[in-house]
Order: sequence, then C-alpha cells, then structure tokens
Amino acid sequence: MTIHSSSNQDESSKRTMPSYFNLSPLDVSNAFPQATPASVFPPCASDYFQFDDLLTPQEQAVRKKVRECMEKEIAPVMTEYWEKAKFPFQCIPKLAALRLAGGTIKGYGCPGLSILGSAVGTAEVARVDASCSTFILVHSSLAMLTIALCGSEAQKQKYLPSLAQFQTIACWGLTEPDYGSDASALKTTATKVEGGWILDGQKRWIGNSTFADILVIFARNTSTNQINGYIVKKDAPGLTVTKIENKIGLRIVQNGDIVMKKVFIPDEDRLEGVNSFQDTNKVLAVSRVMVAWQPIGISMGIYDICHRYLKERTQFGAPLAAFQINQQKLVQMLSNVQAMFLVGWRLCKLYESGKMTPGHASLAKSWITLRARETAALGRELLGGNGILADFLVAKAFCDLEPIYTYEGTYDINTLVTGREVTGFASFKPVLTQKRSRL
Repeated sequence: MTIHSSSNQDESSKRTMPSYFNLSPLDVSNAFPQATPASVFPPCASDYFQFDDLLTPQEQAVRKKVRECMEKEIAPVMTEYWEKAKFPFQCIPKLAALRLAGGTIKGYGCPGLSILGSAVGTAEVARVDASCSTFILVHSSLAMLTIALCGSEAQKQKYLPSLAQFQTIACWGLTEPDYGSDASALKTTATKVEGGWILDGQKRWIGNSTFADILVIFARNTSTNQINGYIVKKDAPGLTVTKIENKIGLRIVQNGDIVMKKVFIPDEDRLEGVNSFQDTNKVLAVSRVMVAWQPIGISMGIYDICHRYLKERTQFGAPLAAFQINQQKLVQMLSNVQAMFLVGWRLCKLYESGKMTPGHASLAKSWITLRARETAALGRELLGGNGILADFLVAKAFCDLEPIYTYEGTYDINTLVTGREVTGFASFKPVLTQKRSRL
C-alpha cells in the first residue's frame, strides 16, 4: 500500500525551508538523541515473575514467534500508519504467517490453539500495536468464531480456510447507532422471502468493515422477533459502508457505518445456529477473554518502552532510572502487569475447565482495562514531554486503550454483569416512575 504525502508545498518553498523540516516523521533521533523511538522496539522486560513457566511449549512458541515478528516487521511502520489513520495492508501477509487467525478453532486450516495460546498471541500483538490486535480479534475471535460455532458444515468449509489465511477478511456487525450496551435490542430486520432474506437497518463502529470481504451481520427476524445471524458479501446490492473519521484511538482500525437497504441474503448464508441473542453470547464469551488480554499486552509494551527510556535518558547528571520517584512509578507499572497477567491466565484456565461464567469474563475485562489505564498514565508521566509523542508508543497506547476500555462491554456494564452474578439482582434497566402532576 502506497502512502502519498499530503503536503501542498511547491518546489520553491521546499528549497527555502531549513533542513530540519525534512526529517522523516519517524526519525526523532536527531531531536532526542538520548531516547530510542518505538520503531526500534525494546526487548521484553515485563515478565518479572517468569510467566513463561505457566505456558506449555506450544504456547511459549506462539509467544516467541509473534513477539519476534511484531518487533522486527510491524513496529517500524505502526506510528506512521496510526498518525495517518490508514491500514497497512502490506502487513497482512506477515500477520497471516503468525497463524493466529481462527485461534482455538480446530480444522478448516485453523491453528487449533489453546485458549491461553491464542490469548498470549493476542497480547504479544497488542504489546507493539493495539490496532493490529483489534484487526485480528474482529476477524478471528468474532467473525470466524461465529461461523465455527453457529455455521453449517458447508459454511465452515466454504469460508473458514480462506479466512484462516487472511486471503479474505471478515468483520462482525452487532452494534447499531442507537444500541451499544443495549445490543440485544437491535432494530436491524431480517424478513423471509422466497430463496432467502431481506436485511434492512444500520450498524455502527464495525471494525474492518470498509474493506472486509464478508460481513457477519445480526438482525431481528420479523417473524419470530429473535436475533438471527447472516453472512453478507461486500458487493451485495443495497449495502454501503462509510468510514468513521476523526477517532483518537485505534486509528489504524478502519471502523465503519453500515447501511443496508433491502439487501438480499440467500438461504445458504443464514447462520442456522444463531436463533437468539444467547447464541451471540456464546461468541462474546470467548471474545471477551481475548479482549481482556489486549490491555495486558499494551501494558507490557508501555512498561518495556519506559524501562528502556529511563535508563537511556539523563537529567541532572544521572539517568532518569536513578531517581526514586521514577523507580516507584516504574515498579507500580510492573506490579500492574504481573497482576493483570495472572488474572488473564486464571480466566483462560476457568474457560478450559468449563467453569468460566459471564461474571468471571466481565470482571477480568473491566479490572484489567482499569489497571491498564493507570499503567498508561504512569508511563505518560515518566516520559515527560516525549510522553505525548506517538513515536514513543505511550501516547499512542494511551489513546488506544480508551476504545478498548469501552468496547466488548463498557467498564460499567461489565461490573454490572459481575454484580448481577454475585448478588442475584439485575440492575441494567432502571425502574422509571412517572411523577403524578399535582392539581
């Protein structure tokens, strides 16, 4: 993918500008000789409690392979694409080679990883770039997993092999303009007609949707009033997708507004296993585990960058790492990472044993994202002025955490899911009372 300069300067103005105006956006070494930018990613220093011992050899191999690729192949270009809010399509073959797409799905060209192996791979991608991890999660843990759990054998054979190789890209459409946290109340409709279905409605915030080859869409069956699932092709008549502009986080992820006006879906592309919102929750249970690991990886990357920065940068005649308050903040960040990893590890083990509940997943996702925000804030402080530059990762990660804090259930909604489980009372819908007018 070719990135063109947006500069409108003519040749004469370029000749009169000082040489320092010609620095590459990623070349900050001249301005800050004591600080290495994130395009040269530091070795991992955040595994203080040696968590590799908790992983199987296969899971360790996944972690190593993904880490090496992200540091060497992806880190050098991420800031540039994040700044321009463009997707680095040339990186897709490199991400495909990691064999993360399909995660825990067995067969159909998918890797059949353990839930922990898939989670660790997600964290290692997010450690370098959160947008890349979101791109993979939408494609794999939402769209592919829906087909694997709810699709027919014919649909699995038709779609999963190419999706596993990233030869085709998928997105997942549940959220609507008027229904985010209250997603089960969605209004997009599916009406049965001869040979198929007609979809009408809108979806919003759908990652990958601007270039996805297939769209997994959820709609309300007008006959049963239940939620059904459908596979929609990108060239379907009546389907339009518009990119959402001006995001401050996950800028590389291409989120879109989807409008469907009488989009015909043949019967063969109806996901027969989605007959209610409870079927959708089967997918969300796994994806929420994966999303909980994104902030773990992001926090690892923030710590690693800060650890190197404090040892490189000198002030008052000493490395920043020698100052007590800096050490205290760094250790607080390190503590967060260790605790977050252990919660994520335990969540995976609960899932493997069949003991994980919605409350477990919601507590992990909400608490981990909360700790990650704290870690990012501390990292921003430690980097001083450089902490607001995307070149040094922390500012970019700071922004990328905000949508992750909100999607797959906001912090508040996830705490209420756990609250419902531990108290027995659902508090999602307030009781509205109408005041009687006094005569």
